[in-house]
Amino acid sequence: MKNAHKVAALLALAGLAPFASSAITVEQAYIESCRKTAGFPVPRVVVMPHVGAGHAGEKVEVEFTVSPTGQTSAFSLKSHVDDELAGAVVDALKHWEFVPAQRNGVPVATKVVLPMRIVNSDAFTSTR
Repeated sequence: MKNAHKVAALLALAGLAPFASSAITVEQAYIESCRKTAGFPVPRVVVMPHVGAGHAGEKVEVEFTVSPTGQTSAFSLKSHVDDELAGAVVDALKHWEFVPAQRNGVPVATKVVLPMRIVNSDAFTSTR
C-alpha cells in the first residue's frame, strides 16, 4: 500500500458522452474506461452516489483502500464537501467491488485516490 493510485476520473461528462445514446449504463461506461493492469485495482461493480441536482458539477476526491479480496474500506475525503455529498459518495463507494491490484501474481491491498465529478445522470440512458 506504499503508493496511492489514481483511478480514472469518474463521471467526466465529456468522456462518457459517447455512451449517452447507447443502451450502456453510466456505470458500465465507467468500468469500460478504466485502466486494466495487474498493478492497479480495477472496478468490477460501480454504484453511483444518489445526490440532489444541486450537487451537479461538484468535485470530490476520496482516498480509500481496496483489499486483496476487492472490497473497499478506510475512506478519507481529500476535498472539502458538505456532509450530504460526502455521505452519499462514501455510501456508494462502500458497495464498489474491485479486481484487486496484484504484485508478483498475488492480490495486494492498495490505496486509491479517486477524483469524482458529479454530473446529472439524466444525461445518460439506463437499461434498468
